[in-house]
Amino acid sequence: MLNAHNLHISVDDKEIVKGIDLNIEEGQIHAIMGPNGSGKSTLVSTLMGHPGYTVTAGSVEFMGKDLLAQAPHERAQAGLFLAFQYPKEIAGVTLRSFLFAAYKAQMKVRNPEMKVSSPIKFKALLEGAMKSLKMDTAFAERFVNQGFSGGEKKKAEVLQMHILQPSLALMDETDSGLDVDALKIVADGVNALKERSDFSALVVTHYARILDHIHPDHVHVMVDGKIVESGGKEFAQQLEEGGYEKYLQS
Repeated sequence: MLNAHNLHISVDDKEIVKGIDLNIEEGQIHAIMGPNGSGKSTLVSTLMGHPGYTVTAGSVEFMGKDLLAQAPHERAQAGLFLAFQYPKEIAGVTLRSFLFAAYKAQMKVRNPEMKVSSPIKFKALLEGAMKSLKMDTAFAERFVNQGFSGGEKKKAEVLQMHILQPSLALMDETDSGLDVDALKIVADGVNALKERSDFSALVVTHYARILDHIHPDHVHVMVDGKIVESGGKEFAQQLEEGGYEKYLQS
C-alpha cells in the first residue's frame, strides 16, 4: 500500500528525516515510537503533503503511484488521511457541513459511479457513526473543533475516518492528552475500521498505552531521523519498560 525508500526530509535546510525505508502492506497496522524531535511527526506530515517540509531524496509510492507528485487534496482523494496531533479549529463551518463537503469531494473521485448521498441520507450516516463513537450528535451542528475538549477533538478525527473511509490513516500522536476512557473510545473506533481487510494505519506515539488497544503488526523505533530497530507488537512493551536511552547513546 505504501512504500517509502531512502526518504530524506528537510525543514528550513535542516535535515530531519535521514533516509527511511518503510513498507506498509494492505491491512497492516504499523507503529512508530521514539523520543521528541526524532522526526516522527515530520514524516507523517510530509506524507500528507505539508508544504513546510521538503523531500530532498528518496521516493514514496502509495497504491502504486508516486505520492510525492500529488497535491495534498489528491492524496486525500486517493485514500490517505492524517489525524492531527493538535486538530485545528475552523470557525464558521459546522462539523456536518465540513464532513459532507469532504465526503462528496472524495467519493466523487474514488467511486465516480456511486451516487453521493443526499443531505438527509448523509445525516443518518453521520449520526450513526457519532453514536458508535459515543459522541453527542449535537456536536455535528457546532463549528469544527471550536470549544471541543482535547478528547472531543480526537474523537472528531476518528469520526472523519469513519465517514471518509481512508485506505491508510496516518495518526500523529492521537493518544496525546486523552484520559483512559477517551483513549479506549478512540482505539475502538480505529479497531472498527480495521475490520475492513484493506484498512491500514501508521500510528505515531511516544507511549505504548494506545498499543494496548490498537494492536500493531509492526513497531519501529525512530531516533534522530532514522528507523533504528523494528519488531512485533511485543516490542512496544519492551520500549515502554526500557525507554530509548540505549538508542540515544549509540
